[in-house]
Amino acid sequence: MKQTGVIPAGNEWVENDIREFAGSPAARIGDEWMLITAGDVSGDKGNWNTMTASWGGLGVLWGKNVAFMFIRNTRHTLEFANAASLFSLSFFDKPFHKALEIAGAKSGRDIDKAKEGGLTPIVFSDGSLGFKEAKEVISCRKLYAHDFDPALFVDKTIDPKIYPQKDYHRMYIGEITKLRVKG
Repeated sequence: MKQTGVIPAGNEWVENDIREFAGSPAARIGDEWMLITAGDVSGDKGNWNTMTASWGGLGVLWGKNVAFMFIRNTRHTLEFANAASLFSLSFFDKPFHKALEIAGAKSGRDIDKAKEGGLTPIVFSDGSLGFKEAKEVISCRKLYAHDFDPALFVDKTIDPKIYPQKDYHRMYIGEITKLRVKG
């Protein structure tokens, strides 16, 4: 399924230092959710996808400010995250919670999630994707990807509880290149 065409980001976005990210990352990601978006819009305008996530984090690794996120191996967004060098994490105000529910419950293989959720996809000058309706977008350059290995779970209750279908996540770590805040 082709996703809605992407438009250039407007000048309402202000770049801030990631240390100025407002609020607790655990609360913002775990309770308010975020959209993970990856793809390439340099040619085919529909070569991207987005999904809702409530797992991830922000921190420092390898001397870099980083974001980490997780995508199950069954999700359509995985192929875009694997192929792209950039990904973004978009954060929204409460009125857009329904759009995030759609992006989490439906597949981009079947529908245009942005269109169905009333979101306008945008591309920033560095090629990263976000949404006009977001209040913050964190752009990242992919540094590392790794598949969860069930043999490495120290807490043996995680595998049967979280992965009864054996649909393990792939972890991505990205260097935070920009925090953009709606001005």
